[in-house]
Amino acid sequence: MKINAQLRPARSQDMAACAAIHNDWIDEVDWMPRIHSRDELVKHYQIVVASERKTFVVASGSRIAGMMTLGADHLVTALYVGRTFRRQGVGHMLLECAKRECGDDVSLWTFQKNEAAQKFYLHEGFVEINRTDGDNEEGLPDILMEWRA
Repeated sequence: MKINAQLRPARSQDMAACAAIHNDWIDEVDWMPRIHSRDELVKHYQIVVASERKTFVVASGSRIAGMMTLGADHLVTALYVGRTFRRQGVGHMLLECAKRECGDDVSLWTFQKNEAAQKFYLHEGFVEINRTDGDNEEGLPDILMEWRA
């Protein structure tokens, strides 16, 4: 099922909603440790993400359905879709945006335990490049994936 939604660059007033989607995902996944409080994550989005990352949202009416941030070197640094908007094309819209913005290649990290994300990224044309034993803030094993035009 597809939703009626618009992809657009994020605005500063979207950052709290983006952080809420990220926070909700952390809370719903039993294997994901909470490293930062909900309030700390909101402040991070409002201060750091808003100023240092290219951020895009998919808006459905007045609600933010999903968000994605792009860092240096064609790296997707965050991609989260709100629970009620999953399996409706929001993630696909965000990855298509990343492909347009980055050109020939896009890379991203996903946690090894996040099998649903891995399946989604493989479906979107990404391939596994590398695995780590948890060289990240959460200390969780992860996978580097890449898409090439």
